[in-house]
Amino acid sequence: MPKGKKKYQIVRTFSAGVFAGYIIAKKGKEVVMEKARRLWYWDGAASLSQLAMEGVKKPENCKFPCEVDRVELTEAIEIIDCTPAAEKSIKEVPVWEK
Repeated sequence: MPKGKKKYQIVRTFSAGVFAGYIIAKKGKEVVMEKARRLWYWDGAASLSQLAMEGVKKPENCKFPCEVDRVELTEAIEIIDCTPAAEKSIKEVPVWEK
């Protein structure tokens, strides 16, 4: 990874759900992310591990709301680095709205 480039990561929390974006701060179980999307529902990956490695196979079925500039998460229980292919896949999922 080039120096200064942030890693795109998936963060699973205890009760707030799953987010994908860039971690800008971490202290204990508290994580601050920027350019983060909540991964409310995904299709085409059996687990977060597969999602982080391969991305989604069925983006039309995924429910990822809009990206937020910044989110502060407490009780982060899992952080997984994404591959460039997975990052591209997640970012290309259309914004889910109701």
